[in-house]
Amino acid sequence: MNTITDKKLLMLKPSELKVLENQPRKTFDEYELKLLADSIAVNGIIQPLSVRKSLDGKYEIIAGERRYRAALMVGLRRIPCILHKVDRQTVAVYSIVENLQRSDLSVFEEAEALEKLNTVYGMSQSETAAKLGIAQSTLSNKLRLLKLEKPLRERIEKARLTERHARALLRIEPSLRSQTLDYIIANGLTVSQTEEYVETVINPKIKKEVTEPVRKYAIGDVRLFYNSLSKLVDTLQNAGVDAKTRKFENDKYIEYKVRIKKEQMNSNKCKQLKICQS
Repeated sequence: MNTITDKKLLMLKPSELKVLENQPRKTFDEYELKLLADSIAVNGIIQPLSVRKSLDGKYEIIAGERRYRAALMVGLRRIPCILHKVDRQTVAVYSIVENLQRSDLSVFEEAEALEKLNTVYGMSQSETAAKLGIAQSTLSNKLRLLKLEKPLRERIEKARLTERHARALLRIEPSLRSQTLDYIIANGLTVSQTEEYVETVINPKIKKEVTEPVRKYAIGDVRLFYNSLSKLVDTLQNAGVDAKTRKFENDKYIEYKVRIKKEQMNSNKCKQLKICQS
């Protein structure tokens, strides 16, 4: 088998290139693609694409499809490429490795690419794991993700959930997965919260409360509190209670003070407003 080290530099026309048929990456962020195109317009392509000669005379892109798409947007006439003399199996492995190193693949794109190495190129799981430099158990866990129904996979990707979120869903019987995923997404559960919730779905007898997500209060909440406090003071004053409020503010704190005379605390008016002392 030829190796990826058998290579040379070429300057190819965009029309001479074509996308790898079994490219593992399926989606491209349009905003990030535009940013890359702007960079290429100014600096050119710093890292050449990796290609191999195909039977039809064109050059298949092994790695660098994103750079290729951005180059088309810019209108480059020539694109720097490294020609590799490798077979299709090596191309598939290298393409996956390149995307994994860049963290470009989604959870399920990665799993589908790994499965193709087994089904299309006839590699065993042990061979695949060895070539990618990962444990066979890790590979098996990634392949198991494909047992999730496709609509669920799409929703998991859209919600930007992690591989561990997806693996937790695998523990649930298929009929309960969709509604469980609804709850996970609606409540923004973390991985640990998801695993706790899945336990209650699997065994409803376990009355284990899932930790509620911590709410981050915005400055608008502080204003709401101050407005509510001001309305309370207005209510007291309208009822004839001599209530006064003052606001103090420095670099570190905002402090509110409400002052009511002690003799008024047990007045009938305070009792009516339910603020009297017990």
